[in-house]
Order: sequence, then C-alpha cells, then structure tokens
Amino acid sequence: MTVLVVTGTGTEIGKTIVTAAVAAVRPDRSVAVLKPAQTGLAPGEPGDAAEVARLAGGHVTAVELARFPEPLAPATAARRAGLPPVRPHEIADAAEKLATEHDLVLIEGAGGLLVRFDDEGATLADAARLLAAPVLVVTPAGLGTLNTAALTSEALRARGLECRGLVVGSMPAEPDLAARCNLVDLPVVTGAPLLGSVPAGAGALAPADFRARSGSWLTAELGGTRPPG
Repeated sequence: MTVLVVTGTGTEIGKTIVTAAVAAVRPDRSVAVLKPAQTGLAPGEPGDAAEVARLAGGHVTAVELARFPEPLAPATAARRAGLPPVRPHEIADAAEKLATEHDLVLIEGAGGLLVRFDDEGATLADAARLLAAPVLVVTPAGLGTLNTAALTSEALRARGLECRGLVVGSMPAEPDLAARCNLVDLPVVTGAPLLGSVPAGAGALAPADFRARSGSWLTAELGGTRPPG
C-alpha cells in the first residue's frame, strides 16, 4: 500500500498545486486524491481534489469525504454547520480502500498538520499514524518559513511520523534573498530533504503544460527529474 499525506505549514501556501504535481509527474500510475474535509465551498463547487484531477489528468480519481460551507478549520466548520465531523479512522479506512484500487493515494489536509478535524482534537497527524504513512510538508518560500517548517517537523517527530520531505509550494520567479537562502536552510532546520519547488502561478497553467512541466519541479524521490537540493 502506498499512501502519502500532504500537509503544510499553514493555509494558502500551495498544497493543492503540489499535490497535483505529485499526481501528475507519473501518468503511468493510477492515483487517488483524498480530501478528508473541504471547507469554504458550497455544494457543487469544484474543490481541491477536483482541482488536482483537472491539472494532473485522467489517471487521477478525486474523492472528498465531507464538505462544510464556511472557510474555517474542519472541526469549527462542521460544528457550525451542524454536520458530523470527519474522524481519523474514517480517513484511514477510505485511504486503505483506495489503496487497493490505485498505485498511489495522496491525502491532502486542510491548513497545517495540527488543524482540528473534530472537537476531541483529532488531526491529520492521527490519520497518518493510523496508516503508518509518511508526510510531505509544503512550505512557503519567504521570510518566516524556517520557523513554521521546523515546528511542523518537530511535531511529526514527536508523534513518531516520518517526514518524507519538503516542497516549496509557490516559488517566485524572482526570489528575494530570504527565499533563496531558505532553499538551503530548510533541510538544515527540519532534518528533512527538500524534494521540490513549484513555481508561483503554476496552477494557472493549462493542464497539458502543467503535466509536462511537473517533473522538473520535483526530485526523483517524488518521481521527478529536478536535481536534489
């Protein structure tokens, strides 16, 4: 069974686009993208999993377990909507089933690693632990990312979870000094390898262009051709 959990150091930092790149880079394998809790969208609107499938191609299956209309943390959004929250065992069960039918299952979280899915404090980390799945951490490029990336990697280690590596979710075309230095410093402060860097605006590319370029953004660990480091 191959399951990879994709989390981030925060929200709106490129998790969905990184997930799409990982899904797109190997069109020879079947991929399922599982979004446990989609928040901030009305019924019928395309969510993150659908966006991954649109960009990555027809070999991708999009699955969403729950949807809550307000753009809040899943636990809060579920409570305010009067709907049942998503539990870690439900995420794990869905991923295990998808893994019997696909070569790779990508689980895209909501916000950061420790965002609550229910009022008991369950998080994406709990689902990763049930699955014994490695975690890919998406980070921003600029100033401040070293601290949040280090905190996320420390939280993973404290829970006995493997950090597969880091990917910068939106790298500016003309990175400033901090962004350039962070490419060197992120592996140092987290103890995890840098496995890629996705250019800013990649999600606006035509799907065919996105698929053609995705391999150049990711290292071989994720199926791409980008040199390590």
